[in-house]
Amino acid sequence: MIDYLVVGLGLAGVSFCEQMEVTGKEYQVISDGSQTSSLVAGGLYNPVILKRFTLAWNADSQLETALSFYGKLETKLGVQLDYKIPILRKFASIEEQNLWFEAADKKKLGRFLSTTVVENGNEAIAAPFGFGKVLHTGRIDVKTLIASYEVHLLEKEKFVKETFDFDSLQVLPGYVKYKNIEAKRIVFAQGFGLKKNPYFNYLPLQGSKGELLTIKAPALKVNEIIKSSVFIIPLGRDHYRVGATYERTDKTNTPTERAKNELLTKLHTFLKCKYEIVGHAAGIRPTVTDRRPLVGRHAEHKQMYVLNGLGSRGVLIAPTVSKQLWEFIENEVMLPPEIDIQRYNKKYTISS
Repeated sequence: MIDYLVVGLGLAGVSFCEQMEVTGKEYQVISDGSQTSSLVAGGLYNPVILKRFTLAWNADSQLETALSFYGKLETKLGVQLDYKIPILRKFASIEEQNLWFEAADKKKLGRFLSTTVVENGNEAIAAPFGFGKVLHTGRIDVKTLIASYEVHLLEKEKFVKETFDFDSLQVLPGYVKYKNIEAKRIVFAQGFGLKKNPYFNYLPLQGSKGELLTIKAPALKVNEIIKSSVFIIPLGRDHYRVGATYERTDKTNTPTERAKNELLTKLHTFLKCKYEIVGHAAGIRPTVTDRRPLVGRHAEHKQMYVLNGLGSRGVLIAPTVSKQLWEFIENEVMLPPEIDIQRYNKKYTISS
């Protein structure tokens, strides 16, 4: 019998696997790669909400944990994952500049917001009021991370690539059995796929479809992330990622013309050079009604756990909440109430 069976290998799954790796637990991972939100994510880690110039939820402590986590993974996997790139937030007016400086005076925000306006010298971008620079930001190459981690697990014979079959799962006293695998505990890290999970589908996972474009723009020549009505994220060799959209009704991973046109309309408000569209991707972010992760133990089955609901900031949040779930399971450290699924126990009672 193994210690853990993990279902899903996105950011949440990888982060939880690392908790087991450093403590020598025996585990298996099952994933079919059907949930693409991690793979198509922009991969940004940015502690500041740039619409309102405020600090994101627990972002300062999450950032410290995340940078250490991805740094160790780079060494372990032998690949570059962390590209440290500042974000330039385009100002729409003098008033926005003033709001930026007011935010920079706040204690927790000061270390992330430069108080020097960056003047625009790039003819390919319209930014007459310049930019504010966000510090300690960057991009995690999530696609490389997940692909490399899958190879790592395959080499250790800890990965099965298949669609999880709930009819083959037996919840037995003190353990679970899935086909020929017996495990003391099972952790579901399925992203939006949780909606099809009969044990946790009572949780209010909404899902928000995000679409991204990849463009080739040889005349653009920027090395920073540009944030205006959309992000422009440099990928190297004149390629840039443009995104993202937020759609709450369409729950498919299929890219749409509507989203493409929305992104291009916003892009054209400030990009003034020629470009070529070379890619278009979509995925469903696992978003939650109250904008907090879904973490914890099943209300009835004590050997069953969930790690989900990371939303659009999964790169930043995943290392922290996976560690919190680990400490909860192994060391009985209480979960923060705002992420604990116990806050939705009444929904489980009603649905049962």
